[in-house]
Amino acid sequence: MTCSVDIVVSEAFAHLAELIAKDSTRIGKAVHLHESILTERSAYLPLSLPGVWSANRSSRMVEARDGWIAVNLPRESDFELLPAWIDCTLDTEPWSAIAEAARDHQATDLVGAGQQIGLAVAGVGTIASTETNAPLMHMGGHESGPAKSLPLRVIDLSALWAGPLCGAILAEAGADVLKIDSTTRPDGGAFYKRLNGMKSHLSLDFGKAADVQRLRSEILAADVLITSARPRAFEQLDMLPADIFRNNQALVWVAITGYGWRDGGAGRVAFGDDAAAAGGLVRWSEGRPLFFGDAIADPLTGLAAAAAAFEALSMGGGYMVDASLARTAAGVAHKLIPQD
Repeated sequence: MTCSVDIVVSEAFAHLAELIAKDSTRIGKAVHLHESILTERSAYLPLSLPGVWSANRSSRMVEARDGWIAVNLPRESDFELLPAWIDCTLDTEPWSAIAEAARDHQATDLVGAGQQIGLAVAGVGTIASTETNAPLMHMGGHESGPAKSLPLRVIDLSALWAGPLCGAILAEAGADVLKIDSTTRPDGGAFYKRLNGMKSHLSLDFGKAADVQRLRSEILAADVLITSARPRAFEQLDMLPADIFRNNQALVWVAITGYGWRDGGAGRVAFGDDAAAAGGLVRWSEGRPLFFGDAIADPLTGLAAAAAAFEALSMGGGYMVDASLARTAAGVAHKLIPQD
C-alpha cells in the first residue's frame, strides 16, 4: 500500500525543519520554517498544474522503449543540442521529435547520450537513497571543536533555488551572508530578490584574475561556502576542495549538485524537476509517472543543505556537505512504499 506523496513530503519537511530549528539555535537564533516554503515560487512565476509536464512546462515525461525518462529543456541552448541527441533537424517540433525517437531507444541509452552533451535527462526512479539528510564529508586536518556561533561569515555562490534558500535560512539565523554573482551570468527576478533579500551582494567577473583572487580571499575568510556548480567549475578556477580546506580548515562547504559531489554523476546536469523524477519522487497514474509539485527537489535539498550546514557548524566546521537534488528526492520517495 502506498502513501500519499503529499503526506510523505510533509513528513520530510517536518523532519528537516525540526533539525534546522534545533541546530540553528546553537549557532545563532532559532529558525522556524513553514511548509509553504516548498511552494512559494508559485507566487512569482506563471506555473500550471504539474502532470506529464512540469509546472513550469520546461520538463516532460517521455516513454522510452523500456521505461520512462524525464527531459528538461529550461535553456534556449538546450534545443540547439537536440540534433546531436536524437538526430533531428532544428526546424522539427522538438517534443514530438523527442517522443518519437524515445520509442525506439533504451532509456539508459537516451539518458547517457543526453547527459554526455549537457542535457538534463534522467531515468525515472534510477537513483536510490534511504536518507533525506545530506551527508557530511570530513575534510581532514581539523579536529572537531566547539560549535561555531555568531558572528558567522557566509559566502553564497549558488544560483536557482536550493542554494539561495540555504543561504536565506543561514541569514535568518543571524549569519552575515554575502551573495556573489557572476557579472556574465547574473541571477534575477522577483523570486531571486525574495531568496537573497537578507544578504549583501558583490558581482565579480570570474574571467578576470583579480576577481578570482578576490573570490578566493572571500572564501578563505568565510565560515560557510554555499555552491551549486559542478566540480569542474572549481577545477577551472583552480579552487579544489583539498586546497581550500588546507587554507581554511574550519570551513563548511555546502556543495549542492544534481547527483552528488563524490558519486559517478558529479558531472551530470540537473534541475529540480528532472532530479525529482530521477529520485522517484513522482505520482503514478495509469502506469505513467507524473511530476509532483514545482521542482520539488530544489526546496527539499535547500532545507537538507541548511540542516547539514548547521550540524557541521555545531561540530566546529571542517566539513563538506554533499547535498544532491536527486539523492534528497530519492530519500523522500523511499517512504512512499512503507518498509517491513
